[in-house]
Amino acid sequence: MKLAIFGPPGSGKGTQAKKIAGRFSLRHISTGDIIRENIASNTKLGKKFKEYNDKGLLVPDEWVFEALRPTLPKEKFILDGFPRTIGQARMLDTLATLDMAIMLKVSDEEVLERISGRRVCSSCGKIFHIKFRPPEKQGFCDACGSSLVQRKDDTEEIVKSRLSEYHSQTKPILEFYEDKKILYYVDGEKSIEEVFSAVCFFIENSISK
Repeated sequence: MKLAIFGPPGSGKGTQAKKIAGRFSLRHISTGDIIRENIASNTKLGKKFKEYNDKGLLVPDEWVFEALRPTLPKEKFILDGFPRTIGQARMLDTLATLDMAIMLKVSDEEVLERISGRRVCSSCGKIFHIKFRPPEKQGFCDACGSSLVQRKDDTEEIVKSRLSEYHSQTKPILEFYEDKKILYYVDGEKSIEEVFSAVCFFIENSISK
């Protein structure tokens, strides 16, 4: 199967994509990871990605597609974070036809709480949350004792900007996949296991047809 999972920032699509990939033996392809790898390696694309990421803006379609193209296998994958715009969806159609698109529905309020409360260890990178997964000692990592920091793109201002961009550019692609009759909606505000169970139900029913 060729799948894609959608949702606003902080909806848990990365977590679900990894679980789905493991359950159904799919290759997990995360454009977020691809973008971060390019930024860390300071590639030509990475420099462009960083400029947009720091402003909380979506990277232009053609740049993302350029980075994704070499990694896209011909069979059995789940895309996480792509496509995000109708342009990307049409570009994807030139390389592969999706069998299913899964949309995780999460409110703006929930997204803001999830992301703005996130803290990352400045040394080992372990992730905490001031409400959902607080460290034993406030402001310090349980694993190595280093200080916790808030990533620039996790601040409330940037999150709101990302949500605004998401609503204006990402949601229209849902109609694109609704027209193809391959779009399925899942309540992304439930527990990780409840969301995973709902997603698996849709996938297994699709496979059995």
